[in-house]
Amino acid sequence: MDFFQLMQSQTGFFLLTFARITGIFSTAPIFGSRNVPVIVKAGLSFALAYILFPLVFNASVTLPDSFFGYFLLVAGELLIGLIIGFAASIVFAAVQMSGQILDMQIGFGVVNVLDPQSGQQLPLVGNFKYILALLVFLATNSHHMLLAALFSSFKLIPVTGLMIQANVTEVIVDMVGGIFVIAMKISFPVLLSILLTDVALGILARTMPQMNIFVVGIPSKIIVGLFVLSLALPFYIMFLEVIFSGMYKDIYRLLSRMG
Repeated sequence: MDFFQLMQSQTGFFLLTFARITGIFSTAPIFGSRNVPVIVKAGLSFALAYILFPLVFNASVTLPDSFFGYFLLVAGELLIGLIIGFAASIVFAAVQMSGQILDMQIGFGVVNVLDPQSGQQLPLVGNFKYILALLVFLATNSHHMLLAALFSSFKLIPVTGLMIQANVTEVIVDMVGGIFVIAMKISFPVLLSILLTDVALGILARTMPQMNIFVVGIPSKIIVGLFVLSLALPFYIMFLEVIFSGMYKDIYRLLSRMG
């Protein structure tokens, strides 16, 4: 039996594989961007499913005859893909959150720019950090690692083998809580410098009451914030590589609780 006959006889299995890959291409960074047309996403998902189908096919799997039973299997496979993409996008959510914190502290809180990838209004520094994180994501071939995690998901969770354990919620809560931790680590140098600047301005206001601290404070906080932000950029890039590696560990830890 050649590959085309195999795929024709196991179209249901192929569609389940296609559903899991479609979930990743809907939520994962880069792949799930709004800039990528839906036709391109569907074509890439179909191409990957075509490549992976001979590798993940299991002739012993029995598919249900009823439409409702098969629909539940499709929903389960789609859920696996969505969860993998969600776990990969948590890092970028933390980067956006750190940018919002920095914009509020520096003084750019009212300046927003349109992000074409998400179609939302993002703060100025947050959008800059987000784009830089995407560049690091591509430069370190992290998108290849994400595709490798997709292939590994078929080993950890075979098609029709989804069994969500009770402790999977602990992993998800831990990953979501990590958003705040990562955001504070990224923004800590600038926040500390802004805090010291506020203390210095407070001392200056007490010693020189005739000076308009409001007029002096706004540009000084912007200058100090941007200066410290530029100094912290090399460490920010190195930190991104660390949290990207931690992202893959979280993905595999999450998949192990779902198999």
